[in-house]
Amino acid sequence: MFGRAPKKSDNTKYYEILGVSNSASQDDLKKAYRKAAIKNHPDKGGDPEKFKELAQAYEVLSDPEKREIYDQYGEDALKEGMGGGGGGHDPFDIFQSFFGGNPFGGGGSSRGRRQRRGEDVVHPLKVSLEDLYNGTSKKLSLSRNAICSKCKGKGSKSGASMKCSGCQGSGIKVSIRHLGPSMIQQMQHACNECKGTGETINDKDRCPQCKGEKVVQEKKVLEVIVEKGMQNGQKITFPGEADEAPDTVTGDIVFVLQQKEHPKFKRKGDDLFVEHTLSLTEALCGFQFILTHLDGRQLLIKSEPGEVVKPDQYKGINDEGMPMYQRSFMKGKLYIHFAVEFPDCLSPEQCKTLEAVLPPRSSVQLTDMELDECEETTLHDVNLEEEMRRKQAQAQEAYDEDEDMPGGAQRVQCAQQ
Repeated sequence: MFGRAPKKSDNTKYYEILGVSNSASQDDLKKAYRKAAIKNHPDKGGDPEKFKELAQAYEVLSDPEKREIYDQYGEDALKEGMGGGGGGHDPFDIFQSFFGGNPFGGGGSSRGRRQRRGEDVVHPLKVSLEDLYNGTSKKLSLSRNAICSKCKGKGSKSGASMKCSGCQGSGIKVSIRHLGPSMIQQMQHACNECKGTGETINDKDRCPQCKGEKVVQEKKVLEVIVEKGMQNGQKITFPGEADEAPDTVTGDIVFVLQQKEHPKFKRKGDDLFVEHTLSLTEALCGFQFILTHLDGRQLLIKSEPGEVVKPDQYKGINDEGMPMYQRSFMKGKLYIHFAVEFPDCLSPEQCKTLEAVLPPRSSVQLTDMELDECEETTLHDVNLEEEMRRKQAQAQEAYDEDEDMPGGAQRVQCAQQ
């Protein structure tokens, strides 16, 4: 019937195009084709050639007889059996028959009009810095509207509907408000009788499953893959998984990553920052400590012999920062910001010991005569921020009191004149 049988190696291409295994059921094929066809439709900016390949693959695999031939002998056998044309169907025809009409044409066979697109649903997804460093996956259960399977989104048992008498099928009502003499305000709102659909369904003909709503609530579990190195605010999109509605291209579900604050590490791009406080002895004579990283590794951090660490100094470690997104084998830097804790006071003996080993004082030595001519002062500890707030409050209080005095109000009036 087919002449020379082709090699059996050419019988996986159509399954790969649809992204399914060769044991996929008809339901699996339908779901895969529907999702891929919407995503790659030329009216949505998709690749026409890819769309054509999807239609051809689905046409073959959805037909049990053609699928059996394809599984045994491959694509060439189908071409020979069909006269070399692979069926010759327009991909739009397959798309229309699958969806019950061209969903990008607004009904009927018109290909010129576009179908409206449903809104995207955006969800924030809180993640830890450890999640962004190591990568993780989270399974989330969501509710959404799905086209009623019983009535195929018609809302009625017979598939019939009537034009809404309240809005004459437009789905919109106009109301007018009188704001005053010769002033009116015109407002548009969705018709409350048909909920903006422009059609009504007879009560006796309503679908028993969706009660005429055309959609039903369904639970869906989505697995969100958080890849290593992803950023705060980055979006993870699930195309075509938002609320379904008749004659509408389904929108996307979008998860927006929101990084929780970490008690130890701060992130800036691909780099990590950590604060560490040293005692004065450690800063001058050397230190070592263990830092637990975001993946649980223990890093030994230590100074070189004779090295002095100054207050507010930064030191960096290469390749211990964040993994770079989609290049996780590369990492940024880890920066350590050092603070030095000084003792509150020293005894005279301690001062003498330190003076013996530290560089000499650089202050100028004053004579007794110079000291006699100076006025002695006393230093005290201050909290500068607190003092500034107190002075601002006092200034505001004095201004308010000045405003409350009779002369104050008069002065303001004179200034305005």
